[in-house]
Amino acid sequence: MNVAVIQFPGSNCDADALHAAQMNLDPSARFVWHTEEGLPSNTDLVVLPGGFSYGDHLRSGAVAARSPIMGAVKAHAERGGYVLGICNGFQVLTESGLLPGALSRNRDLHFLCKPVHLRVNNNQTAFTSAYAPGQTLEMPIAHGEGNYYADAGTIERLESEGRVIFRYLDNPNGSLNDIAGIISEKGNVLGMMPHPERAVEALLGSEDGQGLFQSLKSGV
Repeated sequence: MNVAVIQFPGSNCDADALHAAQMNLDPSARFVWHTEEGLPSNTDLVVLPGGFSYGDHLRSGAVAARSPIMGAVKAHAERGGYVLGICNGFQVLTESGLLPGALSRNRDLHFLCKPVHLRVNNNQTAFTSAYAPGQTLEMPIAHGEGNYYADAGTIERLESEGRVIFRYLDNPNGSLNDIAGIISEKGNVLGMMPHPERAVEALLGSEDGQGLFQSLKSGV
């Protein structure tokens, strides 16, 4: 599986994402700088990593969503290619229109950096097939704007279409319906606030992120 990890000014989980991709999916996974206008021609998966792209100027992910590379990322998604947005990457996906809704300030207005527990709400996707239905996972979060919000009609569609993939068990940020991760209508774009790339080795405290990468590997 060929993986491209997008780098924006302010990314701080890009190396973590690249390491997880190289370890689990593609030893030749590479960075792509935000000013590039195209992806490598053989790209299967694009990863938008966590961090503080452009210093969260305006809104988290707002400037990055308008970077030159995002035209190629959108075209990749429209062709059915896989896109994984983690934390700030999730914010970029909502700002670019690749996923619905928005990420606002955490409920208590504090930056949160700690392990949280999630439930696999739908394991019938390319990102979750290696997990058991309802499986509980532990992954870290690190965000100040992770409070997922969407209008009532959008929430209803996400729920009825099985597009809420991960749900918090101990909702840390006030997200509606405890939403921690959602996928696109086609099922090829995933945005999530917890960090699976920081949970791929026992030394890091959890290996529960491995299932996401294993799912992708078996599904392509």
